[in-house]
Amino acid sequence: MDLEVVWYVIIAVFWTGFFVLEGFDLGVGMLHRVVGRKDLEQRVAINAIGPFWDGNEVWLIVGAAAIFAAFPSWYASWFSALYLALMVVIVALIVRGVSFEFRGKVVSRAWRETFSWCLTIGSLLLPVLLGVALGDLLTGLPIDKNGEFTGSFFDLLTPYGLWVGVTLLALSLLHGSTFLMLKTTGVVHDRARRLAGPFAIGAVVIVAVFTVWTHVEASEGVVPGALQLIAVLAVVAAAWAVRDGHDGWAFSATTAAIGGTVASIFIGLYPNVMVSSTNAAYNLTVANSASGNYALKVMTVVAILFFPVVLLYQAWTYYVFRARVRGPRDNENAAPEPTTPGTPSVD
Repeated sequence: MDLEVVWYVIIAVFWTGFFVLEGFDLGVGMLHRVVGRKDLEQRVAINAIGPFWDGNEVWLIVGAAAIFAAFPSWYASWFSALYLALMVVIVALIVRGVSFEFRGKVVSRAWRETFSWCLTIGSLLLPVLLGVALGDLLTGLPIDKNGEFTGSFFDLLTPYGLWVGVTLLALSLLHGSTFLMLKTTGVVHDRARRLAGPFAIGAVVIVAVFTVWTHVEASEGVVPGALQLIAVLAVVAAAWAVRDGHDGWAFSATTAAIGGTVASIFIGLYPNVMVSSTNAAYNLTVANSASGNYALKVMTVVAILFFPVVLLYQAWTYYVFRARVRGPRDNENAAPEPTTPGTPSVD
């Protein structure tokens, strides 16, 4: 296998990994005000993702950096087209990070409400904007023979791109609710489970439309193959697991659903990396946008050396904080239940 193909697969893994891992904490960020009606309940939801959210965002940085290094032409064309949208993405990332750190610093209802809303809005914008960006790669943007974007901001708002944004938003909400089912107790867990059912039903329809539409955009007909159906089947499995109260299986199913959704975009896109809506001859491909062979060899060596270390560290983090965050029961307004070792505090 050529190195440029290897790096295309690696980049697809990075972006898929980002949405799998960041998807649940985006979902929790959007839902923490819904599952938590009191401040203590909201802190339980936030602390469920407290040890993970910043590490999850590293996958986005690495995914973007890998495109820059392995496919500089792709990076230049895609990121210049998304310039304004990326500014909003960066602001949303900053606002989310600040909200996690600042929300509990002042004992003031107005202060905490402000940063709770910042967390909610920032978490909502990210899956939509990044989903539109990914969808535009497949449906096409106006780029010329030099790979330069020739459209306006509104050319980014393609119907398929917007639907990918809606799909990732719906899956993030479902993924976040199943994560709270897995990681919390008491009223937060129960409310998350009640939300997950309707989210799963809605996601089945949304993902089914996405799957057929993606197959059409990839010019492969209208009947998706078995691989493309993974996301739909996973959402159906998630709905079943939520109904029967299988928290672990529900979260595993939503993991497969959001992973299969993002992966199907990259599968449908190959051998292109960015489609031109102006002329198919201007498409950027894996072959014509890759870096030189020497650069790819060096990157491959670096990835072999350091990527396993990153995976092991992140796996260790999830293992250490594997226990549920203990929250208040329906009739309690007091402090949280005593925690077991490895259980995050709600302070």
